[in-house]
Amino acid sequence: MRIALYQGSPQPLDVPGNLERLNHQAQLAAARGAELLVCPEMFLTGYNIGTESAAHLAEAEDGPSALRVVEIAQANRIAIVYGYPELADDGRIYNSVQLINAHGSSLANYRKTHLFGGLDRAMFSPGDNHFPVVELNGWKVGMLICYDIEFPENSRRLAQAGAELILVPTANMEPYDFICQVTVRCRAFENQCYLVYANYCGEEDDIQYCGHSSIVGPDGSILAMAGRDEVMLSADLDLQRVHDGREHTPYLQDLRSELHGGPRTE
Repeated sequence: MRIALYQGSPQPLDVPGNLERLNHQAQLAAARGAELLVCPEMFLTGYNIGTESAAHLAEAEDGPSALRVVEIAQANRIAIVYGYPELADDGRIYNSVQLINAHGSSLANYRKTHLFGGLDRAMFSPGDNHFPVVELNGWKVGMLICYDIEFPENSRRLAQAGAELILVPTANMEPYDFICQVTVRCRAFENQCYLVYANYCGEEDDIQYCGHSSIVGPDGSILAMAGRDEVMLSADLDLQRVHDGREHTPYLQDLRSELHGGPRTE
């Protein structure tokens, strides 16, 4: 499967503009032969937008913006992962990402479970115990959001559920370049899966984003990595590399899960 990711500066509070930008990037990705396009965290609204704006712009997972993404996916015959503030049935606001396939069907909606600092916690409720792994074009796919990938338990959980590809929309900022350059590669290697990390670049209010989006192979190799400027990356993923990696580096098979259920008490 050929996959593309878009790294760009946020356009805060401009949902119509971001939807048009998404359509343009989907056209470019499809022209490259990509079957999937991954965009950054909170792509439809910008990330550093504050509690009031997050609540005002939040939509249901099948709201008007989602319907527009469905149209974009269908028109360009490409699957899309995008971030947005989700208004849930219980009235809570979640930092969410949704995967729409090329036929316009929603395959999965994931809510960020590990909130980062006061910024995240002021805008969002943490997601519940729901880590979907779904099939896309013959691949088993899981999703995390930004800070989630910094907890090894999250990616390991997806891998143990069969995920061969983990998609991570993110809004990682300075001085956390280390996460982009090292942690992401470690997560791919220790789970022997592909990992796509789609970040912002540029500034948003007082945040300077790191850039350094990447597509990483199951052996930790960098298939494509951005700098700090706007760019679209693409790479070809080979499912056999996942199968071979898990055979020759059998972390998942050798893991003694019974030793990791929590602290032992006498």
